[in-house]
Amino acid sequence: MLLTAALCLSLISMVSPSTSQQPPTTDDPQQKIFLSLSHPSWALGLQVYRALRSKGSHVNTLISPVLLANSLRALSHAAKGATARQLQELIKTDKDEKQAEKSSSSPLKSIRKANGTSYTLHDSSAIFSKQVPRLESGILEKLQAWFELDHVALGVGDKQGDMEKLSSWAKNGMGGVKEVPLNEEPDVKEGALILANALHFKGFWDHDFDKEDLRSFLGVKYTKVHMMHREGLYRHYEDIENMVQVLELGLWGGKASVVVLLPFHVESLARLEHVLTLEQLEKWLGKMSSMNMALSLPRVNVSSTLSLQKQLAALGVVDAWDQTVADFSSLGNGKPYLADVLHWASLELASDSGRQDSVEDEQHAEKPKLFYADHSFIILVKDKSTGALLLLGALELAEGAALHDEF
Repeated sequence: MLLTAALCLSLISMVSPSTSQQPPTTDDPQQKIFLSLSHPSWALGLQVYRALRSKGSHVNTLISPVLLANSLRALSHAAKGATARQLQELIKTDKDEKQAEKSSSSPLKSIRKANGTSYTLHDSSAIFSKQVPRLESGILEKLQAWFELDHVALGVGDKQGDMEKLSSWAKNGMGGVKEVPLNEEPDVKEGALILANALHFKGFWDHDFDKEDLRSFLGVKYTKVHMMHREGLYRHYEDIENMVQVLELGLWGGKASVVVLLPFHVESLARLEHVLTLEQLEKWLGKMSSMNMALSLPRVNVSSTLSLQKQLAALGVVDAWDQTVADFSSLGNGKPYLADVLHWASLELASDSGRQDSVEDEQHAEKPKLFYADHSFIILVKDKSTGALLLLGALELAEGAALHDEF
């Protein structure tokens, strides 16, 4: 017995990393959840992000995977047959209504509890319908109660009137933030459904960025922007093989954090995005350790307005768009079908923290590691209470005065 116990302890010590290699301790009991990235919003977000970026047609791409997952799950409960199965397979769920009531809306409800402390958040989700006969009020009430998915009826008017209504709804859903216009407007005809999400997020850092000046940002265009500077302890990892720095910045109150993936050199994000998988992210986050960092980040807004129809179709949602085969009969008569999934998202990177006092930070004697985000990077916002991926995006163009020709 003693020999067996000794062998077990020996094996454990061989496979377990040393204490010095572990991430710093945290008061957050959910830390293990995020290292596994088990919330379905991570897998969905990465799939949609990669599909959006594969053609190189989007600049400053930004999505809210948790909001998108919630609304797609709601839509699957309004669908039947193959239409429902394709949606369920994408978001890794089933049509068990009791489970949906427990798991679908809870991440967003939990995330909103930190609104006003760790961040300010404005979000809204809705399903728009265009002349769908005899809409079923019962299913619409369930979608609102379980998933906070509102219903908005589009009038008999023309396409311009529909787009104005969508744009006005998005602006209100983001708390009045000016939305980015759509590149391609959906073709909305009788029986059409449009699933829409709108979100604006501004985080409050755990410490202020106390210095700021005008510097160059070397993205797809070279511009002059306000760069924020700060020195302090942050979780960081440097992947030499993939030539990327990974940095995590805590938000006030510890309810969420921001992760930045910064290539070593000025380049497009295509190379980094090629290795951006769920497994790779888990490795990066698991290898971070606390160290003294000298940070520089641009003070910018990252915003995008996206039509996700092509990307979701490429990921297996095929029947929903075809009026001849789409099955949303539980919503109403007249062969309703999905015309588009529209996604408005805005992320504000500002200098202020959630501090209400002027407490000075402790000084760190060791030479800081430099993290100078003056070129294109990928940014994520993760919620610590649920392990969900709140935002995922790419900053390639920082608005400002032109500096040089395009990169």
